[in-house]
Amino acid sequence: MASETVPRQLPHQRKGSAGEPVVSLRRAAVRVGGRTLWSEVDLEVGAGEFVAVLGPNGVGKSTLVKMLLGMVPAAAGEVRVLGGEPGRTGDRVGCLPQRRAFDASLRIRGSDIVRLGLDGHRWGVPLPWPTRFSPRRRQERRRVTDVIELVGATAYAHRPIGACSGGEQQRLLIAQALVRRPELLLLDEPLDSLDLSHQAAVAALIGRICRERGTAVVMVAHDVNPILPFLDRVVYIAEGGVAAGPPREVITTETLTRLYGVPVEVLRTRDGRLAVVGSPEPPAVHTDRHAP
Repeated sequence: MASETVPRQLPHQRKGSAGEPVVSLRRAAVRVGGRTLWSEVDLEVGAGEFVAVLGPNGVGKSTLVKMLLGMVPAAAGEVRVLGGEPGRTGDRVGCLPQRRAFDASLRIRGSDIVRLGLDGHRWGVPLPWPTRFSPRRRQERRRVTDVIELVGATAYAHRPIGACSGGEQQRLLIAQALVRRPELLLLDEPLDSLDLSHQAAVAALIGRICRERGTAVVMVAHDVNPILPFLDRVVYIAEGGVAAGPPREVITTETLTRLYGVPVEVLRTRDGRLAVVGSPEPPAVHTDRHAP
């Protein structure tokens, strides 16, 4: 499977502090269960870039995230994350995996969920009494407070997480992934199961994090429309290969028809939303799955 030939270095693309891209794939391939999901993929993600990974179910979108985390090895090519091997970057990478909503009976406070991003390895192990009031612990409490403010969750951070709405829970989980101040944020379907208003709010939040903090974001998504205004580029994966580039160059009738091997038509509505008409994933790929 060959990736779409597009410029690898866009004019607006930014590098990390050491001049290295945050994520770099060179002719990368991945195999799961003896089957090659995708191959010959070239991708660079710079600091502060927002990149979406799109495509139908089962083509390896989430596997790309797992590869960047070092959980799935590359079958071919070269993969670099923050200048090193995937899985060896520690706190410099934050991740929000796919999830279901918390049970309504769960009484853990939202702020405690965020704090797990700092000291989850100690969960259930009491700290010695003097340590609780050390300068380091005060600094950590301040960091939790700051990141909760960043995602706009201060008003409900002390509620039980089970009593928060889906959008509120997602903001708190994004705060958890950000609390260690990562340079790369990996998000796997963070808008799934949210209504349209919460999708728009969370998408805007992620876009603001990119701009204000210079954090690179790679986000797996099913619907590009909520995040389209904030994206630098997309990576579209389908059975016929992989295409990468600006949304206007990749999500087109010609490119998707080639990737799927069947006639596909990309339409743009008056409000700028994209609709994909054809047989890739009935009734469409980029539509509102929560509409009646």
